[in-house]
Amino acid sequence: MTTVEVQFDTDIFSALRRSPEEVAHDLRLGAAIHWYALGLVSQGKGAEIAGLSRSEFIDALSRSGVSPVQESLEEIREALARG
Repeated sequence: MTTVEVQFDTDIFSALRRSPEEVAHDLRLGAAIHWYALGLVSQGKGAEIAGLSRSEFIDALSRSGVSPVQESLEEIREALARG
């Protein structure tokens, strides 16, 4: 596993009213949601990045206004037509 370090001034945590651990979690979740919305990662990989179960990640997507379905309506219709 690779470690990525992000440095913040210490006052950011009090401004956000979040601990460093909570900010780290928020960053991982935000990145996972962003990459999922761009189609760069799957739900499973997004959940892994965020440190959540797949169902928890789907809930987080919904809370963030990101559709958990990446397929277009046309792709869904085609899949249903194929059986």
